[in-house]
Amino acid sequence: MAMTSYLLQGPRVGVRHVCRQDYRELTALAEESAEMLARWLGARENTAEAFEDYLARFEQPTHEGFVVCLRTTGAIVGGVNINNILRGALQSGTLGYTAYASTAGRGYMSEGLRLVVEHAFTELGLHRLEANIQPDNTASLNLAKRLGFRREGYSAAFQFINGEWRDHERWAITAGIPNTAAVQPTRLNKSG
Repeated sequence: MAMTSYLLQGPRVGVRHVCRQDYRELTALAEESAEMLARWLGARENTAEAFEDYLARFEQPTHEGFVVCLRTTGAIVGGVNINNILRGALQSGTLGYTAYASTAGRGYMSEGLRLVVEHAFTELGLHRLEANIQPDNTASLNLAKRLGFRREGYSAAFQFINGEWRDHERWAITAGIPNTAAVQPTRLNKSG
């Protein structure tokens, strides 16, 4: 097993930035999970060019991209993006997250997303994170609830997926509001 340096780690998972070397593993995970994810994310290109475009977003100060990995093996079990980061008076971002078929339902994303939220509120200095979730995506709604997100509203025809505009529920969490279920992250230095 190669040594991996994580930004934060919990009992079972570590979180690090997504990188070019993740292409093959993420492509394989996306392909094996295509049926599970298609309803929520729509069809996606799994080409090297599409992955390069994806990585290029994270070179901008308005986007951060992470992978959630098993601490024991380094295997990727999920992905989390913080998109549309706004600074100034708002200090906010929008979360997008993905689990994969082979590891879904084991609590890895609860732990990993909790770590990303902590990173966003501490290291990135954000005050608010929002997640927009389709009303019938029960697993994603339950994840947001477990992490202390509050339902704030309903956005009709919010996002274009699979050829139609889909409604979403808007959920948010704000720094400083206690969340007793939080995993206490361990901060690691560069050497690991």
